Order: sequence, then structure tokens, then C-alpha cells
Amino acid sequence: MRDVLVTENIVGSEMETLKNDFDVVFEPDLWKSPARLLDTISEFQAIIVRNQTKVTAELIHAAFRLKIIGRAGAGLDNIDLKTATRAGVVVSYAPEQNSISVAELAMAMMLSLARKIPAADRNTRSGEWDRHQFSGVELYGKTLGIVGLGRIGYRTAVRARAFGMDIIAHDEYANPDAVIVSELRARMMSLNELLKQADFVSCHIPLSHETVGLFNYGTFCRMKPTAFFINTSRGEVVDEEALVKALKDKKIAGAALDVRQQEPPVKSSLGEMDNVILTPHIAAFTAEGQERVVSSVCRDVADILSGREAKNYVNFPKPKRI
Repeated sequence: MRDVLVTENIVGSEMETLKNDFDVVFEPDLWKSPARLLDTISEFQAIIVRNQTKVTAELIHAAFRLKIIGRAGAGLDNIDLKTATRAGVVVSYAPEQNSISVAELAMAMMLSLARKIPAADRNTRSGEWDRHQFSGVELYGKTLGIVGLGRIGYRTAVRARAFGMDIIAHDEYANPDAVIVSELRARMMSLNELLKQADFVSCHIPLSHETVGLFNYGTFCRMKPTAFFINTSRGEVVDEEALVKALKDKKIAGAALDVRQQEPPVKSSLGEMDNVILTPHIAAFTAEGQERVVSSVCRDVADILSGREAKNYVNFPKPKRI
């Protein structure tokens, strides 16, 4: 029996501590070989993943020694949580440790779209100096529509307030009387009403059956033709073909995507548009954010293997399997 299997490139000072204290097998490319992972998992008491490893029901059933699944991040869509819970396996994650990093990227994308920074950079590097082509807009006085007012959506809105933006929000589960809504002076409304009013729409929703393809051609057509769309949540919530059509039909002014329907993505028209910004799922990838995430998950794994309770758990603090 072995202690911990790490299937992605998850590094940090707390990971080194974990390696010193436990038998840790570090295989950062194992997520690419699901069959080999399935053959290997029965040896381990813990597995630490990010978002590439698919922790399926089949994998959990094969992992009969497993006590904890550590997810180095906030999203849980790559983990079969129901099966893990039925099997008595703790699922630990990092619910807010990278929230600041993601919120800052969302703001960076808004600024980049508003001021056409990537296109202006490319143009200037090519030897041009066409200032008038890159006349942009201010964030000040504009309306930001936050779709999903959770930890990241809230932090994005706080930063947008500092730029003088008005905040409107849609969240099926948020309490309109919550303190954070009052702090933001946010107006809660339906998604359709938000789309009509927002100058920028920033998406911060989890992936679920209800949210797959939520942003489609009809959705984009309800936005202002001068509005921008930003997604730092999950790629599958956007129908990318519909987004391309909406951009070509000038239904919206531009878009910035950190996440894609398929990762790595296939080549598409999005990469050829000057009013589109594409980044490779880097929102949480800051030195500070990743150190917090890795530290949190590694400490929970160490606690479970030492007979203590996890702190950032989704289902229960200690394993319930016999």
C-alpha cells in the first residue's frame, strides 16, 4: 500500500513537505493515461489532482484503499462527487484560495478588451503607429453584469467598483438580502435583464447540467452590440460556434476566454479575431494563488492520512469507508 498519487504538475513548498512525510508518487502526466491510472489507483490511500484528471465512478470503485481525493482548485466537475461520497471518500478542495487570482484576470481581460491592448500591441510590434485605430472605452461609468455571485464573482465586482463601475448580478442561489449584495450596491436581476443592461458580462458559474451551453447565440443576441463577454469559469458553459457567429454578426463587441469547450482547444475562427482574447486556462495560475491552493490541499491530505479531519472538505471531514 502506498500513500499519495499526484497525477498532474502540482508543486509547492507544502507538496515538498508532503513528500518528506509520506510515500508520494509524483506523475505529472499520468492524467493523459486513464487506463494506466485505473490500473495504478488501487495501491493508494490518496490522490491529488487539478482539473485534467477525470476521477470517474470507475476509478473510485477501483481505488478500494482510497481515503481522500484532493482537488487543487475550486471546481469539482472532473470528480464524481456522488460516487466518492457513497464510497466514503473525503473530497477536499480549495474553495477560495485562488479567488483573487481569477478575479484579477477577469479585470485584466475587461481592461484589455476596453482598450484593445492585445491588438494594439501586435500592431505596434509590426512597426505601425496607428493610434486612432485603437481608440477604446473607459470602464468608468459602465455596467458590469456578474453571472454567478460567488467568491470569485464577488471579488471581481469589488475590483470593478474601484474602477467606478455599476454592478448588476444574476445568481440563482444568491440571497438578494445578503451582506455582499449590499456591500457591492449590486442590483440582482434575471439573466435576460442583466444581458440587456450590461456593458460587460463576466461569467463565474460552475459547470452543471443546467449551465452547459448557457451562453448560446440567443443569449449573445440579448446583449448590447457594444457589450463585451468574459469567461473565466468553465469552457463548456459557452457554445463557441454560437459565440463566433455572434461576433461575426456584430451582436456583441468582443470576448475574452480563459477556458474553452475542449482543452486544449481545436483551431477555430476565435483565434483569428482581433476583438477576441484567448488565454490557456491561466486564471488561477499565479505564484501566490497556487501556493495557497497546493498548501491547503496537501495539508488536508496529510491530516486525513494522519487520522485527523480535513478542513476544506466538500462531503465530510473524515473518511467513512471501512
